[in-house]
Amino acid sequence: MGQPERTRGQHAATPGVKRRPSWGPVVGFGLVSLAADVVSDGARPLAGPLLAQLGASALIVGLVTGGAEAAAQGLRLIFGPWADRTRRYWTFTLAGYALTAVCVPLLALAPLIGAAGLVLACVLIIGDRVGKAVRSPAKTVLLAAVAKPVGRGRGFAVHKSLDLAGALLGPLLVSAVLAATGLISVALAVLAIPAAAALFLLVWLRRRVRVPGAGQQPEVPTAADTAGQPPSLFTGTFILFAVAAFFWSAGLVAFGVISFHLTTSLAVPVAVVPLLYAGAMGAAALGALASGVVYDSAGAGVLLALPVLIAAVPVLALAPGAGPVLLGVLVWGTAAGIQDSTVKALIADLVPELRQGTAYGVFAAFEGGGALAGGALYGALYDARPLLIGAVGALQLVAFVVLLVTLRKSRRSWRPGSLSATTRRRWPRSGR
Repeated sequence: MGQPERTRGQHAATPGVKRRPSWGPVVGFGLVSLAADVVSDGARPLAGPLLAQLGASALIVGLVTGGAEAAAQGLRLIFGPWADRTRRYWTFTLAGYALTAVCVPLLALAPLIGAAGLVLACVLIIGDRVGKAVRSPAKTVLLAAVAKPVGRGRGFAVHKSLDLAGALLGPLLVSAVLAATGLISVALAVLAIPAAAALFLLVWLRRRVRVPGAGQQPEVPTAADTAGQPPSLFTGTFILFAVAAFFWSAGLVAFGVISFHLTTSLAVPVAVVPLLYAGAMGAAALGALASGVVYDSAGAGVLLALPVLIAAVPVLALAPGAGPVLLGVLVWGTAAGIQDSTVKALIADLVPELRQGTAYGVFAAFEGGGALAGGALYGALYDARPLLIGAVGALQLVAFVVLLVTLRKSRRSWRPGSLSATTRRRWPRSGR
């Protein structure tokens, strides 16, 4: 009674005894994400074929899948600050996962209700990604707190690898059901089982991980701590980083467009598409782990690889031959893994704990705007491939330059002593 809330099973530290950092909470969040991504990413590669089956054009597929990604990113601008204001990080996390657990299995109804099926599918595809917007800033704040003792680069990378294991298993499950039944609706309905498992794991974890800062007064930095620090989250460096994210997100096509290309232009069987997506998730896991380790040891310059990878995606993934397309899918997955792990680790190191929900929301709004613009771009220029490749290349050139300026500016704008030694190591050596 009256004690600050603790992780269940956490014992008081014995004076003079150094305890090893615990990976348990990081792994716990990873297992929740694993189960949830079996659901969300099991359905994701079917978005293009499902919409095509229901009568959608390439433009509609681009707008719906791009709009869904925009919702997943842009709405965090609302839910991130909301979570920070209320400190109800667990409430938002639970609600977001529940929305995904409901929307995805309901997609099974879309092929069964005639003309209204296309509208229902569009709403549910976007609804799944809205669930991600609701939960992601709050969940990432919780994860940043439990990953801090083990190193955020590695912690986010391990979590993302478990997350991507689910993103790999989901498509394999869906592919097996499709091979056995030939029915997209049955494959989607099966995803209700891992959806229930994800919610069960999350409720179990809720009882064991406290809210960051629970039972504590917000830290008041001393004059020495704040010397040289900007008074606001919205510094020039942070905004430049977010602008770079807008441009790289505009070039990173939603997988729905790639799957549409696979099934309509290359006549790839629908049951094979989830297998290709699973391969992309394997590449994403490797990309997240590698970039996370490099981030912790060498600095944030590893992120400069991101626009280079994205520029190659339309060249390869939308090619007329199967070989380049397979390579393009793997490159797409690698870029997605870096974007969704190491980028978040850097934000967590730059932003005070009590502002991280807001920071993730604002940053994701830029990514969401880019995703929406990219969905429209890919849909409009799908049949004019050289123009599309040139447009994406130009966007990534801008992203690379802005990101390079951001990383160098960060080294000049923070005076010695204003950042922890750990955070200073995050910045690229070339910026010194």
